[in-house]
Amino acid sequence: MKVLVEAIRFTWALPTSAVGYLLGFLGLLTGGKVERRGLVLEFYGGFVKWFMNRFPNKNILAMTLGYVIVGKAPEGLEAARDHEMVHVAQNGLWGPLFLPAYGAASVVAFCRGKNPYRDNMFEVDAYSKAPIKRIRREPKRQDPLDISDVA
Repeated sequence: MKVLVEAIRFTWALPTSAVGYLLGFLGLLTGGKVERRGLVLEFYGGFVKWFMNRFPNKNILAMTLGYVIVGKAPEGLEAARDHEMVHVAQNGLWGPLFLPAYGAASVVAFCRGKNPYRDNMFEVDAYSKAPIKRIRREPKRQDPLDISDVA
């Protein structure tokens, strides 16, 4: 029964997933990569990274489109994975209505004088269940033989 319910949700979300598959395919054609997590495909790099770098919010790590998660880099996907999986579940419930409902929730938040992203009901739900993790960046190590910055 659980498999049947998931199959129905996956099918219901296919119109939104199709947008993610197209974006991911363009990423693969331009050097991007893909990984599978159950029914979810995660695409990163290539055109996907280029596309996401065009967003006004440069801090965006990942975005969910149906059963597809796109991200700039694997580190960002790792940090945002649990959060984005909440959005995958939301897509399974809302199907092709998810993107218009998400947009409407942002408009409602904005009209109420709130943040259209943080106060969007879908984001409030996702952050309450799975906050995005901080990315740990390794400090750059200087080669002990490199004297290029010595006066």
